[in-house]
Amino acid sequence: MTRDTTPFGLIALLLLAGMTAAAQFAKISAIFPMLAQTYPKAGASLGFLVSIISLTGVLTGLVAGMLVARIGFRRVVLLALVLGALVSGIQALLPPFGWMLVTRAIEGISHIALVVALPTLIARLAAVRHRPYVMTLWGSYFGVTFALTAWAGVPLAQAHGPQALFLLHGALMLALAAALARALPSGLIDSAPPPWPGLRGLLARHVTIYASPRIAAPALGWLFYTLTFVAILTVIPPYLPQATRATLTFWMPLAGLITSLTLGAQLLRILPAVTIILIGLACASLAALAMWAAPSAFLPPIALFAALGLVQGASFTAIPQLNPDPNDQALANGALAQMGNLGNLLGTPILLAMATPMGHSGVILFALLAYAGCAAVHLHAAARRR
Repeated sequence: MTRDTTPFGLIALLLLAGMTAAAQFAKISAIFPMLAQTYPKAGASLGFLVSIISLTGVLTGLVAGMLVARIGFRRVVLLALVLGALVSGIQALLPPFGWMLVTRAIEGISHIALVVALPTLIARLAAVRHRPYVMTLWGSYFGVTFALTAWAGVPLAQAHGPQALFLLHGALMLALAAALARALPSGLIDSAPPPWPGLRGLLARHVTIYASPRIAAPALGWLFYTLTFVAILTVIPPYLPQATRATLTFWMPLAGLITSLTLGAQLLRILPAVTIILIGLACASLAALAMWAAPSAFLPPIALFAALGLVQGASFTAIPQLNPDPNDQALANGALAQMGNLGNLLGTPILLAMATPMGHSGVILFALLAYAGCAAVHLHAAARRR
């Protein structure tokens, strides 16, 4: 089904739903010190409040892709929003730490369902000429949500406690479920879902998907991207000049967002998404080398994240470009979510392990290895497709 027009209002609602999925991470990360006071005996285990959603995504990413195609995209989005709203309501009660972890694991099901179904629907709804723009917007939803949560959510939690932020998040998810129940028509995906493969077939399907140079390429490249993005933002500040540290930590993620929405969107009109990913990786590697050569310089860290903005938007656009069939798109989005969660889970510990003995040089080496790995994955997959 090729569309000549784009229902921008409906796509805006789907993008907002994606932001509530990103807020399932942001609402915990933004008020982490407050939660440490709420659960003082949790110690280092408190970190699992963030990462357990990533673990759920690693374990269920591809299963979600298969289930979404079978259950139906509209139904999955609505059920996931309602489930997320209910879980946020329970979290507002601030249950004991063990039960709080259980709610986060359940919330991971809502999260993975949304991040698999929503981009497939957005790509399907958009006209071909608008698809690069809307997929670039989708690629920026995480950064925008974290910025909004820091700007509005943290003051709310400081004034009224963490419960207020959880209740607001749940209310937003419930409101979007109601709006999409009216606005989102059924039958948007017109191809039949593949048969359910069973447990043995499910394991075999994982092998098949990750062996496909079309379905797996965006996900495997995304793994290397997510290894570095949050990890570098978390670990790099002590190595930045103190005089410009606050300014840099503010502008680094915004640089990627600006590049993705401007230069990235324009390049996607004239170049394949994979080509733009490779350009972004090359520019990011040059910026990392500049950071190594001039640790006190202001522009190289900004340039690094500006280059990563090209990788971000193009990675999501690569999925419909490489996979015309919507069922393959759902599988590709499931694989991307799975690998993205794995990258978020492993990136910071690996970078800390390298930075502890090597300092700033360890951060740069980690970045260069990750970007080389991402480029190698895409080049190899492109050769296999040819």
